[in-house]
Amino acid sequence: MSSTRAGSNRFLRLLHYARRYLPAAIIAVIMAAGVGLFDAFRVLLVGPIFDNVLHPGGIPHKKISLIPSEFGHFHLHLTLQQLVPSGLHNDWNMVAYALVISTLLKGICSYAGTYLASYAGFGTITDLRDDLYEIILRRSVSFFQKHTTGTLLSALVTDIERVQLAMSTVLSGFLQQFFTLVAMTALVIVLGGELAWILVIFIPLVFISMRRIGRGVRKSTRKGQDKLAEIQNILHETITGNRIVKAFNMESWELVRFRAAARRLLSANMRTVSTQSVSSPLMDLIGAVAIALLLKLGHIAINHHQMKPGQFMALIVALFKLYDPVRRFAVYYNNFQQAVGSSQAIFDFIDDEEHVVEKPDAVALTQFHDSIVLDHVGFHYSDEEGVKEALQDVDLTIRRGEVIALVGPSGAGKSTLVSLIPRFFDVTSGRVLIDGHDLRDVTLASLRHQIATVTQETILFNDTVRNNIAYGQPDVNHERILEAAKAALAHNFIEQMPDGYNTVIGEKGFRLSGGERQRLAIARAILKNAPILILDEATSALDAESESLVQTALANLMQDRTSIVIAHRLSTVRRADRIAVIEAGRITAIGSHEELLLTSPTYQKLYKLQFMNIEPTKVPDLPVSEAAE
Repeated sequence: MSSTRAGSNRFLRLLHYARRYLPAAIIAVIMAAGVGLFDAFRVLLVGPIFDNVLHPGGIPHKKISLIPSEFGHFHLHLTLQQLVPSGLHNDWNMVAYALVISTLLKGICSYAGTYLASYAGFGTITDLRDDLYEIILRRSVSFFQKHTTGTLLSALVTDIERVQLAMSTVLSGFLQQFFTLVAMTALVIVLGGELAWILVIFIPLVFISMRRIGRGVRKSTRKGQDKLAEIQNILHETITGNRIVKAFNMESWELVRFRAAARRLLSANMRTVSTQSVSSPLMDLIGAVAIALLLKLGHIAINHHQMKPGQFMALIVALFKLYDPVRRFAVYYNNFQQAVGSSQAIFDFIDDEEHVVEKPDAVALTQFHDSIVLDHVGFHYSDEEGVKEALQDVDLTIRRGEVIALVGPSGAGKSTLVSLIPRFFDVTSGRVLIDGHDLRDVTLASLRHQIATVTQETILFNDTVRNNIAYGQPDVNHERILEAAKAALAHNFIEQMPDGYNTVIGEKGFRLSGGERQRLAIARAILKNAPILILDEATSALDAESESLVQTALANLMQDRTSIVIAHRLSTVRRADRIAVIEAGRITAIGSHEELLLTSPTYQKLYKLQFMNIEPTKVPDLPVSEAAE
């Protein structure tokens, strides 16, 4: 019951997205009703064709009844003479004219209804896809840590496509078939009289069967989508990490892993097909039994002169026409259930709790001019394994124009600390202040406008050099881009590229060396001209020559900026105004390079490991009792 209610709620939410396209949907419904009416009218012509046009003893100009009065239980008596121009009043002309005109009108209604229903369906799904992408794009970093790339891609592409099938193609076909069903049901009741009781038996049986099959389809579809997301995850990992796969000769291993996932997807898909395929033969069997029974009863009615042969033929054709939408409803219903199952992941992402929320009354942060303060800051991660403390009671003040470096062992909390400043995460205790404003009280856009970031993993896009440097500022003039590239020592190698600044650099900039990628990232940060700069291991993955060039570019970038630098290499941080040593989520020491050599055992250890065989500086041995807490 709960799964049925959840499916209904998701369907109502899908309909909510269709509100913008309500006029088109209403006209599509009217057109679909026209299709059903004109289709029923063409079936009515079967009687006159057999009883008048093809009857060897037909009487010319006789009134041709479409619904004879003796079978008109609703006192409706309709003749072709009422519908056909007077100049065409003979049996063949009237039937031919009515057949051609009704077919033409049905075709117009069918085309217009299909087009408008598809427009409403595709428009609805376009809006849903846009909203889903915007929601995913605006989620905090923790959202992307929780959900894999393949799962997100599966929701944005595959799940949306399944919903699109139901909301466009299936919807347009369903409307026409629904009104055809209504019209044919009414026609069978009018033409069949007492024989119409067969509908009372068989139609409920059809819909009960469809409902039971549809539930199974919905469950198996969701499992299939999960298996498809697993495949997309493997594809994303192996394609983006293809160099590592090749370097470790893991092609065979990854192929085995992919094939195993593909087999699981195949099994899930076959369960869906197995459930879905029952509907068509079941509908055929029910329809065959109903028509066989009707043929027996019709034979008796004709022999007792209770029904004309032409009228009975019209009834049989109406039943066949009635059976067709019933059979298609099973397919539509199964596709609809697939869409409902797929929409679960979509709405799960939309409803996912956001951890970094902007207050409705948030204020815009003005130009940074004073200090950044971390006041008794604590932060922890929560996952399936429990809570992991990343930062504990951190107090740190960074003054405007100051260069402060963060050092310490891996996993100490350095990257977590700098992630709190642009508010990628919210603190779990304490507060972070910029110029006295709690970050939770300012708008995210104004906060992040103040901050530029260069990280170890350089993020570049499969676009031109120019657009990568000008990312976030598409209208900036070319002269400023040149100045930024020159300051980042990137101009020379850019000029040597095939198309200069218009060269497309490939996915993640793979056509460039590590140092070249970093210098483009630095040029992008220089062009942003933000007063606060965060450097997170910006040179750790470079060789000595590249590091030298990047260090020079970074020096240009850091001029007149408040800089927070994370680095394992002490050569990178020695010129910082202050250095903070972080261990197990706490700042255990802070000071200049020379001060820390005298007061911090951890810093002294790092220094000895990197410089004991390079520089002759005398490093005093500190007793354990002097370690900073």
